[in-house]
Amino acid sequence: MSVDQVALRPIVEEDLETLGRFSVEPEAAGLFGWLGWSDPGRWRRKWAKNGFFDAEGGLLLVVNGAERLGFVSWRRILTAQTSHCWNLGIALLPEARGRGFGTRAQRLLVEYLFAHTQVVRVEAVTEDANLAEQRALEKAGFTREGVLRGYSFRNGHWRDGVIYSVLREEVDLPG
Repeated sequence: MSVDQVALRPIVEEDLETLGRFSVEPEAAGLFGWLGWSDPGRWRRKWAKNGFFDAEGGLLLVVNGAERLGFVSWRRILTAQTSHCWNLGIALLPEARGRGFGTRAQRLLVEYLFAHTQVVRVEAVTEDANLAEQRALEKAGFTREGVLRGYSFRNGHWRDGVIYSVLREEVDLPG
């Protein structure tokens, strides 16, 4: 599998079983993504409601050819009364981690969001202990901005987060 062949695409019904793994398999969600058991049926309900797209955000499958690798998502974060940015996230299956696919997928999502929305900023937050994701974000063109103390709760403890961003002017869009 080549990193250059990684692509993003909309979710189809056949993908819902793969997405459901992130709700019921701790190994699929990974150390930093596992937040406890959750309703696997939520994936199907959300897909039936809007195909994972609305004005507040979205979700795309990360693929390499026919192989499903995981997903990327984005959600609207209000930054002022009349402006917002996108906050992105990623979840890759264990067999896809550590191979550069996440970096490529996040870069593709940034390019997509800047090409199809008017935002000037895309941000991401990861746990301070998630060094692999921090490296992936930096390789994808994000800049580390700082530490968010006591930002998220996982596995019985409050965790610090690290916030990253990339601005529209920092990205050369294709075409």
